[in-house]
Amino acid sequence: MKSRLLLASLALIAAPTFAQDSPQPRMIEGTLAIGAKWQALVPANFNGSLLLWSHGYSPRIDPAEPAPAQYRDLLLAKGYALIASDYGAGGWSLEQAVPSQRATVEAFAAREGRPARVLAWGASMGGLISTALAEQDRPVIDGALAMCPSIGGAVGMMNMGLDGAFATATLIAPNSGLSLVNVADDMANGRKAMAAVDAARQTREGRARIALAGVLGGIPGWTRPDHPEPAADDVETQVDEIAATLVMGTFMPRNDQESRAGGAFSWNTGVDYARQLDRSGRRPFIEALYRKAGLSLTRDLATLAKTPRITAKPSAVRYMLKNYTPTARPRVPLVSLQAVGDGLTSPSLQRAYADAAPLRMMQPLWHKGAGHCRLPAEQVLAAITHLETRLATGHWPARPQQFVDHTPPPMLRLCVRQGGASGPRCR
Repeated sequence: MKSRLLLASLALIAAPTFAQDSPQPRMIEGTLAIGAKWQALVPANFNGSLLLWSHGYSPRIDPAEPAPAQYRDLLLAKGYALIASDYGAGGWSLEQAVPSQRATVEAFAAREGRPARVLAWGASMGGLISTALAEQDRPVIDGALAMCPSIGGAVGMMNMGLDGAFATATLIAPNSGLSLVNVADDMANGRKAMAAVDAARQTREGRARIALAGVLGGIPGWTRPDHPEPAADDVETQVDEIAATLVMGTFMPRNDQESRAGGAFSWNTGVDYARQLDRSGRRPFIEALYRKAGLSLTRDLATLAKTPRITAKPSAVRYMLKNYTPTARPRVPLVSLQAVGDGLTSPSLQRAYADAAPLRMMQPLWHKGAGHCRLPAEQVLAAITHLETRLATGHWPARPQQFVDHTPPPMLRLCVRQGGASGPRCR
């Protein structure tokens, strides 16, 4: 579901075009020893920076597109060479994508010579791939831009999604047969969840519970790009914004990931949802809606507390931690770029990484907009320029004016991979 929304969103953004007399970029193609195909575009005015694109989640093997269409011509006109591989696999293919992308850079360098700079950039799952490349001990890149990224890692992201789905199934659609893990058909399960949410929107009680599920799942109060941002005290409009993406943001596709991992890798055993609500900083928002509905928040939280929990298969968790949970210790400078109103990849993921990473190595940028990966080309170019300035000077420049200050709610189910015997740290 995320991949289709991403592709539809990207198609809506107009792409700049070359002048008629501009020389066409030179295309280079190849196939890696591991089977992945790659393609590069090198403009006549190559500025020395090679941009390694990583695409988002797709259930199939997508063609090796060197850059999304709405960014491609602008970047080529600025002199950037563009390159990407098809990963050699579809789905949640971090296991294949990271080594394929690394080998793609090496293949380009073997054929064309080492460029002055290699910058990884990617969107959604591709943002996590770019982050993984930045965290490697011997990186083949000089810097990275992670856009609308799953930068909190698969385990933390999907655990937080599970919390929202658990609250939805328990409080909004009890006895509905909704699957939370070991999902046989993601699309059918999502349609069932969407029908329950649509019905709940029609009542005050349902709207209060939609809001609670959304807060526990990390869904912001603004998610639709064709709607203005709601006022801070406009709780009803915020509920509508949460409802618009609650299912896609919490009942995320699991079948492919669970097949790769060998079982369920998400869990909510030991989670105190009353504490989670307090940690979110959004309890007043929820309390206002519960008062309007005449519902007891205490009673609903008690219902969540006594409902049987989901357990994970340890080997499946280990696989997903490896593919991929970040360390928040990038070896090269990393910029993340996120819309404040992204209802599919929670903005709290970006905040969590920025809070954990060294300031000198990582900087988050915020786009004043809503929707998943609907980032204007000019802002993407500004983020790349910001990263290149950091590489050239050794320190972060002032934040570009087109970006805004933003502090989203914290990520409620953080998981950071650590080296040594201590293993991962998850909550």
